[in-house]
Amino acid sequence: MDTQSTQTIKLPILQPELKARSTLLMALPNGHQLKFNSYKDAKTLMQAIENRFGEVIEQTYERLQKLLSQLEMHGEVTSQEDINKKFLRSLSQEWAMQTIVWRNKPEIETVEN
Repeated sequence: MDTQSTQTIKLPILQPELKARSTLLMALPNGHQLKFNSYKDAKTLMQAIENRFGEVIEQTYERLQKLLSQLEMHGEVTSQEDINKKFLRSLSQEWAMQTIVWRNKPEIETVEN
């Protein structure tokens, strides 16, 4: 009687914490991924990203909002999709690859304030 044994290969399951950390690292521009890789959990990584980039992105967003307000005062109407695309174009060059991906997403209009 020929008995065949079956082996079960167990692949590691990504825990939510590891998945969140990996997602945050992948969202960073390539030049910054190595700098932020030393953060071992998603919470501290997110805090470091906000400390490094949050103010710049916030200032860019506020500047864009002022410009849009001025356009509205002159009767110009801008769709939310156009606003989102303008915001992504206004980010610095280091975010170029990420903004290309975000701009080409069909659900870009859902990226609202």
